[in-house]
Amino acid sequence: QVQLVESGGGLVQPGGSLRLSCAASGFTFNNYATRWYRQAPGKERELVAGISSHGGVTSYADSMKDRFTISRDNAKNTLSLQMNSLKFEDTAVYYCNAARGGLNYWGQGTQVTVSS
Repeated sequence: QVQLVESGGGLVQPGGSLRLSCAASGFTFNNYATRWYRQAPGKERELVAGISSHGGVTSYADSMKDRFTISRDNAKNTLSLQMNSLKFEDTAVYYCNAARGGLNYWGQGTQVTVSS
């Protein structure tokens, strides 16, 4: 069955870094555009970054584009998010998403907490 499994979240101090990963299975990963979203407590889910199916096109939310880097490895069916210079306001559950046409798959999320 379709699975997206995030990992790499945790507790980090402000200014620190984390690398999130998302392992995909059960569908043809390289046919899907993929994105990272996040949801902070009491807030709506927001788009963090996206990458095209072949990896050639990336996009970022304005507040993250200088700090986060999205990438994918289609040979390994994985999506990654390198997060640097983390801030308190980056605390959220981070979700990976794969979409193609009317199909939309989500992972279960990984918690990122930025705290001193």
